[in-house]
Amino acid sequence: MGEAVGIDVGGTKIAGLRVSRDGRVLDRRTVPTPASDPEATVADMVRLARALRTPDVVAVGVGAAGMVDVSTGVLRYAPNLAWRELSIADRLRGALGLPCQVDNDANAAAWGEHRFGAGRGYEHMLLVTVGTGIGGGIVTGGRLFRGAHGFAAEIGHFVVQPDGPLCGCGNRGCWEQVASGHAIGRLGREAAASGDSPLIAELARGDPAAVTGRIVTEAARRGDRAAIEVLAEVGTRLGVGIAGLVNVVDPEVVVVGGGAIAAGELLLGPARTAYASAVEAPDHRPAVPIVAAQLGNDAGAVGAAALALEELGA
Repeated sequence: MGEAVGIDVGGTKIAGLRVSRDGRVLDRRTVPTPASDPEATVADMVRLARALRTPDVVAVGVGAAGMVDVSTGVLRYAPNLAWRELSIADRLRGALGLPCQVDNDANAAAWGEHRFGAGRGYEHMLLVTVGTGIGGGIVTGGRLFRGAHGFAAEIGHFVVQPDGPLCGCGNRGCWEQVASGHAIGRLGREAAASGDSPLIAELARGDPAAVTGRIVTEAARRGDRAAIEVLAEVGTRLGVGIAGLVNVVDPEVVVVGGGAIAAGELLLGPARTAYASAVEAPDHRPAVPIVAAQLGNDAGAVGAAALALEELGA
């Protein structure tokens, strides 16, 4: 049958999975990401793959946060990490003696959800990953859409507020700055500092600077008005952005994943309401469900493994 190692490289951790052709996770390892040191990051990826490798492993797939040239396996640019022109595929092939496929992490997650998760059975799917930032992946006609250079679906970086917060990509007011976990944390810190949410401040042990999206979500679950309003505001911005993307790519389903999805309906409910108000001609188009991803944090590594097995002919 053949198996693959799938590696998901993010800003804080490198997750590795050994995955079967039918998407089953057979083994896993996780190590911290030395985000400021690309060479150390590649070395840790190699060590992770070696730890997971068995005689049945025939390929390695990598999902990396940033703009990936799929034809060469080079990570050209990562907006939130110190990675530039990093030849991941060549390095892993040389160290492991296995074929290696490298793609954007959200593309890999989209393929994982399409093959084995919430996107199963759909030929046209949009994935929106809402974590610290926003990533995306597009499946059309049952195939992953990458664009002319492999950089398609960088949906977090279209500008929606030109005078808005500075983004890691260098622009101001990118969608991910107003509709992501980063935005939830920022608005939560403002609520804690202003006194609007004593509960958020309490959960942050009295330090507004320590407020995270996770803390805001916990406060909202406890019924905190300000926290609920933060999630509703970010959910609304998320839904408006999804409406614009649906107008462009016309998917059958929108799958929303990433860490912020832990807020559940506190985020998705407002997103669906805003989507319905913002999408073009809602009464004259088929309904497009907005659903939660099913593979959780495994989506990127599972999808990377599946792409390696399917596209490399391994």
